[in-house]
Amino acid sequence: MALEKEYVRTLFANLAQGRQAEFFAYVADDVDWTVMGTHPLAGHYTSREDFVTATFGRLNPRLKEGVVLVVRNVLVDGDQAVVELDALSTQNNGRPFANQYCWVCRFDGDQIVEVRAFLDSALVRETIEGNDGP
Repeated sequence: MALEKEYVRTLFANLAQGRQAEFFAYVADDVDWTVMGTHPLAGHYTSREDFVTATFGRLNPRLKEGVVLVVRNVLVDGDQAVVELDALSTQNNGRPFANQYCWVCRFDGDQIVEVRAFLDSALVRETIEGNDGP
């Protein structure tokens, strides 16, 4: 299957519609996911479970709506997609979580097997430190 822009956009739309499980069903169990930056969620994860637990698992309880990500732009080249995302969440303390993300994803068929994620490190740190959660 050749990777298509509409497939990527549809897959990532799950994150805007509260269907995180549907999105992560298309992330390989042994995904190689690096979250760039110098914040509490930054790191290199070598499994879907470790990534979800360390990132979404820590952010969701600190956001009133959980992590809600809307696709702004998708670029596809070969087996790679660059996806720009906007967070549309509110921190439990009432402050906006208006983060912007850029995920550089490599696919194998219909599955995401590698990601490099770029985001606002300062906002993530503020959210983790300024709101109750695990």
